[in-house]
Amino acid sequence: PLESTGLLVRSYKRSFNGFAAQLTNDEAQTISDSGIWPELPSFDDRGFGPPSAKWKGVCKGGFNFTCNNKIIGARYYSGRRSARDYEGHGSHTASTAAGNVVKDATFYGLASGVARGGLPSARIAMYSACDDITCSSEDVLAAFDDAIADGVDVISVSISTGIAGQIDQDVIAIGGFHATNRGILTVQSVGNDGESPASMASVAPWLLSVAASTIDRKFETKVVLGDGRILTGISVNPFPENSEELPLIHGDPSQGCAGSCDAACLNSSVTKGKIAICDSSNTQIVAIEAGAAGVIFPWDAPDVADGVSSPGAGVDRQTFDAIVSYHTSTKNPVAKILKSDTLKDSGAPLVASFSSRGPNSIISAILKPDVSAPGVDILAGFSPEASLTGDPSDKRRYSFNVLSGTSMACPHVAGVAAYLKTLHPDWSPSAIKSAIITTASPMHSQNVSNPSDTYQSTEFAFGSGQLNPVGAANPGLVYETSTQDDINLLCNLGYTADRLRTVTGDNNSSCVARADPAAIKDFNYPSISADVSGTRAAFQISFRRTVTNVGTAKSTYTSQIVPTMGRLKIEVKPPVLAFGSLNEQKSFTVTVSGGNFPAKGDFLASAALNWSDGAHSVRSPIVIYAKE
Repeated sequence: PLESTGLLVRSYKRSFNGFAAQLTNDEAQTISDSGIWPELPSFDDRGFGPPSAKWKGVCKGGFNFTCNNKIIGARYYSGRRSARDYEGHGSHTASTAAGNVVKDATFYGLASGVARGGLPSARIAMYSACDDITCSSEDVLAAFDDAIADGVDVISVSISTGIAGQIDQDVIAIGGFHATNRGILTVQSVGNDGESPASMASVAPWLLSVAASTIDRKFETKVVLGDGRILTGISVNPFPENSEELPLIHGDPSQGCAGSCDAACLNSSVTKGKIAICDSSNTQIVAIEAGAAGVIFPWDAPDVADGVSSPGAGVDRQTFDAIVSYHTSTKNPVAKILKSDTLKDSGAPLVASFSSRGPNSIISAILKPDVSAPGVDILAGFSPEASLTGDPSDKRRYSFNVLSGTSMACPHVAGVAAYLKTLHPDWSPSAIKSAIITTASPMHSQNVSNPSDTYQSTEFAFGSGQLNPVGAANPGLVYETSTQDDINLLCNLGYTADRLRTVTGDNNSSCVARADPAAIKDFNYPSISADVSGTRAAFQISFRRTVTNVGTAKSTYTSQIVPTMGRLKIEVKPPVLAFGSLNEQKSFTVTVSGGNFPAKGDFLASAALNWSDGAHSVRSPIVIYAKE
């Protein structure tokens, strides 16, 4: 049927029987993966021997692109000229996941120290499916097809299509399904759509969906006014301070637009050599192009430092108003912008204000995001041909850059997943995912930066908590699922045979029973979630789960319920699980009851189920919610 409608673009036969259909306006992306710059120190192959015989990939990176024993594969697709990175994003994410140890790494003196990827010993294959504007569905699926056939162990996808659509319309979910079926875990960023409910791009249960959090380093940029006041802002400003104070301007009154830094409002003869006060952060580049020697702008994300292409500082609204007031009340207002200071952030980790939120808009019984990981002010390798800030007038080039986004969080988790694969080569993708989810460090509402409301400052922001690589290596118990479990879930969502086959690529796929939406809650996921919007006055829900012993052969685990928000009655049967051997499985049921949720509006109650044998702690979030 798809062929007859002209939607079939390309068929894939290397690793799965799939196709790319023109699903959603060619899948314009908000985040792209852009290639790699192989000559960066992060990708030096000294100490690496040739790849193992299991590697079937090739180096087809295009003109003047050479692989080595660190970057062992490269491919590019129709939207690109080569696999070489001219935007910086791909090099940054790749070096975050698996970059070498690089001493004395720095960004013009900021964030100085040792840079290393999540697993420096890992090798990298780059599949450049996106240009600097879009990622076509055809190319994304081609990249999955090649990566699976080439023999990769983990796929890291710092790509987001905005708010998630149906799974059979999501090329990353489709590609990830085939990867999982071949024993390869796909890790995806949830997106950067901020605190709006149900704004995530990654919702399929076989994907490991990653939110972004802060790290224990932050940048502060001080502004010194002519009256002696020193005000604190935030930016990644590596520029040294001017030797003298510079005049302040707030737009160009002669053009009839005081306060604005729009192109039509700035005359270079007025702006040149002065510090511009811009009423919007979006117009700072315009001021710089008009000759401003610095920019001060309002910045409403106190957890994220913005990169600037000339001396600049983002300040909160109160500070911005104080600077405007000083400019207005002073005959000859002047100021200095100092170079940023690198400070320790004792409040970290906080979920970033830009990180997309749950609940899962497609499958309410699957809690997303899965986990939170460092994604703010991350120093990593960068293309020496890319603008450091995206400003065309910024001619600086550097082999490191500081970036923020869920794109930066995703490769942290991918690096840990690769680490687990080296420790446990026989583990399935679901076992690795479970290990990461159930060992995450607990987070609470105070671990959310600038929450808009309680509903969005909970597990819908951070999932199971903050990534814990050491704990994930030895989780004790894991929750496993099979490809057939994934198919059954789609069937219980009511998928027709045609929709199911769109995901599986198998013309023999079919649902053997009528859809049973109630059975979705028993999908063997490492977390528990339910939407009780229709029964918020009183509810009782039972969830069945099965765990596999990967810890100590003879061990006994006792359950404990840890309440985190709201009132829920939770019972676990049996409350104790006794294992006699490794890989033994035990099942249990969690019954959650409650009620008296507010009659209207959004509401959430949560807790955690913890299984412990004294040496391992296996923690699963439980989230019960109602929405408007």
